[in-house]
Amino acid sequence: MSDDKTWPPVEPIRAGLMGRCPRCGEGRLFKGFLAVGKECETCGLDYSFADPADGPAIFVMLIIGFIVVGFALWTEVSVNPPLWVHFIIWIPLTFTLCLPALRLIKGVLITLQYANKAEEGRWDRSR
Repeated sequence: MSDDKTWPPVEPIRAGLMGRCPRCGEGRLFKGFLAVGKECETCGLDYSFADPADGPAIFVMLIIGFIVVGFALWTEVSVNPPLWVHFIIWIPLTFTLCLPALRLIKGVLITLQYANKAEEGRWDRSR
């Protein structure tokens, strides 16, 4: 990308967590809660390169699942509540933690794709 030199460097993790453009750090990355926009309204970067695939979902399931299952097991062993208490506590907590985490991780993965030029040479087998 030849126009990278006209934009100041952007910290990809910070831009991803804030949902900002990976090139200028100003424009919005998302057009909805999880839908990636077509392009940056500030610098005009085309977001067609952005393809995190299932990566954000996998990371969220592993991280949040580890936390929730750990606390659920600890609660079961320590307090031994009835099953309905587990449902009331852990299902809403899982959704409450997963949705924001999914947006944050998706933003970070997209900005890291841009920063590491992951779209260039994607299908080039000569490397």
